Amino acid sequence: MPGPPHAVDPVRLGAYFALIEVSSLLRHAIEQQLSEAGDLTFVRFQVLMRLAQTPTGSHRMTDLADAIVHSRSGLTYQAGLLEKAGLVTRAPSPDDDRAVVVTITEAGRALIAKVLPGHEEVVGDLLFEPLSQDDARTLAALLTPIRDHMRAAPPRSSTSRRRRPSSSA
Repeated sequence: MPGPPHAVDPVRLGAYFALIEVSSLLRHAIEQQLSEAGDLTFVRFQVLMRLAQTPTGSHRMTDLADAIVHSRSGLTYQAGLLEKAGLVTRAPSPDDDRAVVVTITEAGRALIAKVLPGHEEVVGDLLFEPLSQDDARTLAALLTPIRDHMRAAPPRSSTSRRRRPSSSA
């Protein structure tokens, strides 16, 4: 009896599962470190890091949601929590009345400075310790075109929202 018509190549399947497992194990360790070091979730850390890495410390909310691959509503919620904690501010965009700009505060920068050394240690120990410098270059060379291929699709914020069916009786 022939196999399924769309059987996955075992090499590709193995690579896929290894990538997913590495990603899950690394994310778990990072989330644990961020929680212990700064009472941060991974998403809030991503928001603060993205903001801290820009010259102005600011991003439009929609662009930030796309950058960290998070829903607009989810980012609005997370930004609200960060704002309550005094780590970011939100304000209308001076360029677009419909847009909101989120900006990291000095307290947000201080928190990033506090958690970043531990974050780098976890990533270094788990991801890069077993790799040579050449291996790390190769990993980056393999992952970069995959990321770019996936990012070539329109950003999530440009896709229309699904409407819930109306409950008319």
